Amino acid sequence: MIRRFRNLFTVPVALALSIAAAVAPAAVAAPPFPDRIDLPNGWAPEGITAGPGTTVFVGSLATGAIWQGDVRTGDGSVFVQPDVEHPFVAVGTEYDPATDRLWVAGGPTGQVRVYDGSSGELLETYTFSPAVFLNDLVVTDDAVYVTDSGIQQLDVIPLGPGGELPDPDDVETLPLSGDIEFQQGFNTNGIEEARGWLIVVQTNTGQLFRVDPATGEATEIDLGGESVTNGDGLLVHGSTLYVVRNQLNLVAAFKLGPGLESATFLGNITSAGLAVPTTVARVAGSLYAVNARFGTPVTPDTEYWITRLPTTP
Repeated sequence: MIRRFRNLFTVPVALALSIAAAVAPAAVAAPPFPDRIDLPNGWAPEGITAGPGTTVFVGSLATGAIWQGDVRTGDGSVFVQPDVEHPFVAVGTEYDPATDRLWVAGGPTGQVRVYDGSSGELLETYTFSPAVFLNDLVVTDDAVYVTDSGIQQLDVIPLGPGGELPDPDDVETLPLSGDIEFQQGFNTNGIEEARGWLIVVQTNTGQLFRVDPATGEATEIDLGGESVTNGDGLLVHGSTLYVVRNQLNLVAAFKLGPGLESATFLGNITSAGLAVPTTVARVAGSLYAVNARFGTPVTPDTEYWITRLPTTP
């Protein structure tokens, strides 16, 4: 009887082990996230932002359209079609998960557009005048702050309770003062929020600034002798600040110090797959950089892509 009981016990165990052995190779063979994700030819990307789950949104400088893709599979499609009647330029993009909205800076159009993050419906358009080049933006609990690379100010869209959208006429401007001084060329570019402050990069001088969102006073962040010339998009994750340096084909990583008074250089992140990256998004433990390929003629056949990068140098 004892021997018979042992045989009955052994059969299901052996069957379970056989099933596990059969399933294991399939799990091990699961394809990794692709290192390169192709965008539509002729897309001319500039901004990228992390959406729900493993999705990203990428804007088009050429048409103002928005592409949505999944970094897990590499598949994607046009999420917001080009506006033929009212041409737009999609530069900086920012998805706000709290309200499921996608904000897009419009470069020389002087516009900021906000879309429904699920349907792609245009919810509102905000126009700033004068404007030179609305470059990047960040969404906070109280407002949306937009950099203009040609005017020493931040353009501001104040938000109501729960992120309520204001009327188009209720936009404001916030002059930048303190340590920052605009020069010839592209000035303020990427912008992020950290610890109640704003962080902006000045592309042509290679400086980073901590900005008081209430007063606009800018204080230079001590980089310990480092420079971030060609600084473009910014990304903050925890205490790490990533600065995309477009023409140099790299992303510089810094550890933010107390009070954002200083930042320690951690190293550069680069890849042979970079071709003038402009902005990055962090999704599923990796960075994803869009390659603007500035200097390459934009034609219907020009290839553009997203490059996956590690999060540490």
